[in-house]
Amino acid sequence: MLKIIKNKLEQGCKTSAYPKQPIALYERFRGRPEINRSCAGELVRQCAEACPQDAIDAVSGRIDLGRCTFCGLCEFLSKGEFVRFSQDFSLGAARREDLITDGTYADLAAHAKQHFKKLFGRSLQLRQVSAAGCNSCEADTNVLNTPFFDLSRFGIDFVASPRHADGIHVTGPISRNMKAALLTTYEAVPSPKVVIASGCCSISGGPFHGSDEIIGDLNSLLPVDLYIPGCPPHPLTTLDALLKFFK
Repeated sequence: MLKIIKNKLEQGCKTSAYPKQPIALYERFRGRPEINRSCAGELVRQCAEACPQDAIDAVSGRIDLGRCTFCGLCEFLSKGEFVRFSQDFSLGAARREDLITDGTYADLAAHAKQHFKKLFGRSLQLRQVSAAGCNSCEADTNVLNTPFFDLSRFGIDFVASPRHADGIHVTGPISRNMKAALLTTYEAVPSPKVVIASGCCSISGGPFHGSDEIIGDLNSLLPVDLYIPGCPPHPLTTLDALLKFFK
């Protein structure tokens, strides 16, 4: 016991102080895009044509974060004149239309459903459903359980059974083979319940958009309450969205 106490004193607290204190991410991290609305139309069209996700509207210059994989190609082609990716990891949205942006962003906390805060503000149990994901979103979600993030200190946990959950956290493009399993899991969660679409695959199909083998839009199957974009969403993006929406 004395050795354990000594080791604890030597190592100190490894848990991040976020959200009480700001946290800086590595400089290569791509977060909220900053869009130059006065950019030349030709440059916007070039970026739109090159975008592998068709996430850029060539006319309005808006970017659909529900489709965007944050590859950075548009920033590279425009040399930052059209778009620059900031280090702001706050990307969650309560409405699908809020993910289509011209550089302005809706306040997630303001659009969060207040009865969810009342119901789940002190304790939120989620069942994670990987609907044919590549495991990137799943891996970055699992990171939240490490000592650095310590998700459970906020009263949020991932549980094994949907019958013990308050909602489902869905990742992956939802293959046709996973559709029945996803719906069965949703039905097993007692009401009232929440649905979270995490990652561009579950929001729009991501890189698999247009494939006949996927559903590619969770909202077409279930009523989505919270969208967390990214490919994959950074653990802090997920944590920030959960805290703002439920806390």
